[in-house]
Amino acid sequence: MLHTVPINLPGHPYRVLVGENILENAGESISALHPKGSRCTVVTDTNVGPLYAQTVIDSLEKRGFKPFPITVPAGEPSKSMQTVEDVCRQMIDAGLDRHSFLVALGGGVVGDLAGFAAAIFYRGIPHVQIPTTVVSQVDSSVGGKTGVNTPEGKNLLGAFHQPALVIADTATLKSLPEREFNEGFAEIIKHAAIRDAEMVPLIEAACPEPAARSAREGKNLVPLVERNVAIKAAIVTEDEKETTGTRALLNFGHTIGHAVEASAGYGALLHGEAISLGIHAALDISTSVAGLPAADADRVRALLEAFQLPRTLEASVRPAGIIDYLSRDKKFEEGRIRFVLLRKLGEAFVSEDVTMTHIEEAIERLRG
Repeated sequence: MLHTVPINLPGHPYRVLVGENILENAGESISALHPKGSRCTVVTDTNVGPLYAQTVIDSLEKRGFKPFPITVPAGEPSKSMQTVEDVCRQMIDAGLDRHSFLVALGGGVVGDLAGFAAAIFYRGIPHVQIPTTVVSQVDSSVGGKTGVNTPEGKNLLGAFHQPALVIADTATLKSLPEREFNEGFAEIIKHAAIRDAEMVPLIEAACPEPAARSAREGKNLVPLVERNVAIKAAIVTEDEKETTGTRALLNFGHTIGHAVEASAGYGALLHGEAISLGIHAALDISTSVAGLPAADADRVRALLEAFQLPRTLEASVRPAGIIDYLSRDKKFEEGRIRFVLLRKLGEAFVSEDVTMTHIEEAIERLRG
């Protein structure tokens, strides 16, 4: 069954389609947005392309589109300006123009870099997100944030460029290795922590069972993905470009998490693994600064650990390196630290009471 979550942004409404085995109907869904015969590109990576690119291309051709495939190397290093330039130049060589559109088929890396390419190609063309990982389905494909990394930090170059459509097929999640499947739940757990405490039992029901790690194969993930998309949709609709502070709540665990990810070296930790560490640190600070009940913090920690997400830093990741990356974080405005905390499970807020000492102590506790 196909579920639709509307994103009611002023001037740019779009839909997120969530279902199982809906990939082969992608062309039909996209045909309502673009005239037949339109040229387009399907940007994917070396992991996802062999699994799903031909299904999407066949579906587009069936509806009269002329898709041109572009494949980038899988992994965080592809999230760079060089890759974006390579993608754009291939699009130019293939004859795409300002009347064309782009389809981003893959996880968060592909979605971010391909969305950024769409934002700057001929000063902006439409794009469709087809996320194939947990984290991209519940978070990064929705909301219009696109961008790439630099050696100085994560997502420092980018643009707001809302997709025309998002197609989230939960069947694609079954092909994920266990580690990649689990890391996406850091974002789901984050959503429960900041906005929806009643979702915790649903997450607990999706936890992998130690004796049967393949149990997720039979789980219906559509309601869980749909619920997370609805949370992201509500926040993005209220604060599309982070001007009121509401969208900043989505950064819970990300301030320190992004710095950990960058300091460790992109690819050493998966995104969700780094965010798990950031959430653990944010829980510590929330307990000491905002009075978060210990029982609430422990419940979030238990969820992270149930999905085998890390709680301690590797010895090779230096606290000084993390602090260095934090100093360049976009969430530190004019020298002030704006840090997302929890008052209780499901209730987050942006605090200016967090000091660098609080952060340094929380990072030190991550060292175990």
